[in-house]
Order: sequence, then structure tokens, then C-alpha cells
Amino acid sequence: MQAKSKSVPFMDCPKALDGSMVGDVGFDPLNFSAYLPLSWLREAEIKHCRLCMLAALGWLTTEFYTFPFYANAPKLPTDAHDYFTRTALAQVLLFVCVWEILTTPAVIQMVTGKSDRKPGYFGFDPLNLTSKWDPAKFEKYQLSELKNGRLAMIAIGGLVHQAWLTKMPAIAQIQAGKFFP
Repeated sequence: MQAKSKSVPFMDCPKALDGSMVGDVGFDPLNFSAYLPLSWLREAEIKHCRLCMLAALGWLTTEFYTFPFYANAPKLPTDAHDYFTRTALAQVLLFVCVWEILTTPAVIQMVTGKSDRKPGYFGFDPLNLTSKWDPAKFEKYQLSELKNGRLAMIAIGGLVHQAWLTKMPAIAQIQAGKFFP
């Protein structure tokens, strides 16, 4: 009999999710881990976690500060998206494409086993902070990053949908006491 998942107790735990990776709680209801390399899936998860943490911060920051050269831009982030699609988002798309092109060889080497690189690690540590940590502390920070990133993925989805429904920025909604659309 196969072990049950810690995250979804009524489902069997996928075979690839054996608890060896930080943050692994056996959550794979669509069984992607049976068909795709786990390191590639974790790389994608970390990438989306980091992006959503930045997006959630940026979403809330726009309510408090606007760059002077964007003074005419819409204040509601969902409307601002449509406004910037014609201008600045093309530059963001270019940067993202360049980043993907530059990092894809490292991911391919990791997935094929030609390097011992860990998912999400790019060797960027200009202050050399991680060399001072013991492995247990490093795993603790990895788990914190994953949990905060997973929460941010849910949060940015909630922020977007709430803005669509109420046509109000998030902080303004709270200040107005408008908790339901």
C-alpha cells in the first residue's frame, strides 16, 4: 500500500515526492512529478514564488508611490496593466526573455545530471552570506522562501481578482471598509 500525502491525506503520495526536497509535503494532485523531473518542477515553483513575492510588493507599493514620469498612468493596477502593455511591458518582456535564454542551459544541465546545481540557485551571493550558515539554517531559509512564495502566489491572484471585482485598489478597499464586492 502506498503512503498517503501529508498535505492531502485522502490521496496517495506521488512516488517522486519522497520528502528529500525542502518543503516537500507530497502535494501533487495532478501527478506531474510522474512525468516531469522533480528538479525542473521545483525550479519553476521557485521562479514563480520569487516573481509573485515581487508582484505582491509592487502591487501594494503603487498605492503609496508613483514615479513622477508615470503621473498620468491609471492608479488601479489592473487598468495600469492595459496602459503599460503599449509601452513599458515590452521592455519587461525583453528582459524576461533574455534572462530565460541565459539561465536555460544551467537548468538543462541540472535536469540531465551534468551539474550538481540545486533548483533556484544561481550562485548570486555578492555579500557571501550563505557561506556563514550551517546547512540546517540554510534549509530553514529555503523553506521560508518557499512558504512565503506559495502564499504570494495565492495573494497576487486574490489582489488581481479583488481589483477586477471592486474596481478599487487593495488598501483603499480596506480603508473604505468594502470587504466584499
